[in-house]
Amino acid sequence: MDAVPLEVGARKIGKLLSTMTAALALSQSALAQDKMSSDWLQMTPSNPKAGIASRETRNGNVRQASAPAWSFANRRDSLASTSAYEASKRDRNLHIVVSLEERRLWVVAGIDTVMQAPVAVGTGATLVFGENAWTFDTPRGVRTVRNKDSDPHWIPPDWHYAETAKEHGLKLAYLSLSKPTRISAGRKIIFRNGEAGVLSPDSGFALLPLEEEIVFEGTLYVPPTGSKNRQVQGELGKYKLDTGGGVLLHGTPHQSSIGQAATHGCMRLRDEDIEWLYEFVPVGTKIYIY
Repeated sequence: MDAVPLEVGARKIGKLLSTMTAALALSQSALAQDKMSSDWLQMTPSNPKAGIASRETRNGNVRQASAPAWSFANRRDSLASTSAYEASKRDRNLHIVVSLEERRLWVVAGIDTVMQAPVAVGTGATLVFGENAWTFDTPRGVRTVRNKDSDPHWIPPDWHYAETAKEHGLKLAYLSLSKPTRISAGRKIIFRNGEAGVLSPDSGFALLPLEEEIVFEGTLYVPPTGSKNRQVQGELGKYKLDTGGGVLLHGTPHQSSIGQAATHGCMRLRDEDIEWLYEFVPVGTKIYIY
């Protein structure tokens, strides 16, 4: 999907560009200072009034933030977190850092923080439906912004339909774009121009509402990928940044969830924060999640 022009006041753009330019200039200057700390966390305390937990280094007066000491699901998760955390400190280019424990995001240029925001992250819950299971974690590690969209639509994964079916005590069945699916009274669910409808022997063809799940006789029918019934508008807010593997940074109509462990793995942001990322973070930017 092509990005549409973003109408932002000239004063706001000027202010943001000035912030970015100043931060990048400071970063270039910092590269020449051998004794300057490389730890971006010195710029980003979760509570600025309380300061940052730190330790004295052996070689002088430089104070560095200690690496996070949190519990993890397994050794692999721990290694991915530590690796991402350490890699973020070495990256002098513009990059994004996300702390799952603090549920916070920073945009960093060199050692300077140019933007920070609260985020909603994965719940860590596991859904079991039939022979399938999904765990809704935000994956730790290093990712890359692959593309950006404005006014994105959401393609619900299979877990969405499994979750809905389990909640309402329904069975699951899958529809096909090319083959009709028979239901009761001689009716069939078929697709015309990418939209699902019911073909009845008595009344002919009638389209089904795009904004509703397809349920007949205790069965939830999963629309095929590529159909209009598998596209949900508005659930991702106004903007999204795609990191691949179904892991997105995006807006949300559920603003009260920001700062909570509330998602199925994506990172949700407030409207103004995802707008900032969409406007100023280019494709190819690294994201360090720990």
